[in-house]
Amino acid sequence: MAHILYYGTHGSDEPTRAVLPFHMAKGALEAGHTAEIALIGDATFLMKDAIAKEVKGVAGRQDQRLRRLWPHPWGDGRRSEG
Repeated sequence: MAHILYYGTHGSDEPTRAVLPFHMAKGALEAGHTAEIALIGDATFLMKDAIAKEVKGVAGRQDQRLRRLWPHPWGDGRRSEG
């Protein structure tokens, strides 16, 4: 299967766009692919727990199963072996 890298560039000021990479990664995982998310610019603020917990797009909260991509919720730049 494929290894897919998603880029996130939107922060909490645009919550629906901010959660899109997480939803796309979830879909890739469910399809049997591996996925990573790179956060750039304003999206890097999503690495803070206090901010990530409050960001909700139109589709709702990020799925807890995405936590297996990182040892720390919403990422610290390292991938866990999951």
